[in-house]
Amino acid sequence: MKKYILFILAALISSSVVAQYKPVEPGSSVSFTIKNLGFGVDGTFKGLQGDITFDPANLGASLFDVTLDASTVNTDNSLRDGHLKGDSYFDVKNYPRIHFVSTKVSAGKGGAYVLTGKLTIKKTSKIISFPFSATPSNDGVLFKGTFSMNRKDYDVGGTSTISDNLDVSLNILAKKN
Repeated sequence: MKKYILFILAALISSSVVAQYKPVEPGSSVSFTIKNLGFGVDGTFKGLQGDITFDPANLGASLFDVTLDASTVNTDNSLRDGHLKGDSYFDVKNYPRIHFVSTKVSAGKGGAYVLTGKLTIKKTSKIISFPFSATPSNDGVLFKGTFSMNRKDYDVGGTSTISDNLDVSLNILAKKN
């Protein structure tokens, strides 16, 4: 009987660690850097939405399902931003959201984690994987990670003066539900 009570107590404690979060815009940023004519161009996206379940003690129970508003692409150049929203780049009229859903969260090196999942831009989905950190912050968690990608893998832009490869930086503040 004593073992049964201890087992139930341990199960209740471990299940209470799993926390549900919502990404919030204030305190979050999704940015990218890409070369255009050999010069670095920085940009951002907004319109973060989704659900995050994160349990550092049971990473198998963790899940990230988040989207961005593709029409919020901002490079501080309205002419370029209008071009990026067009059908040869993000085609925001037909594909208004960029979507990421995790397939696996695992332990990484030095206290970091590794997030693997399906990134969908326009009609193309690819599996990506990158390291991230999770730092408690008031009533939530600040998730930080970076990865590199090839824009052509997602049919974003054709041949042009911009590089095929870009770096993406994520700083996602998520608050408890």
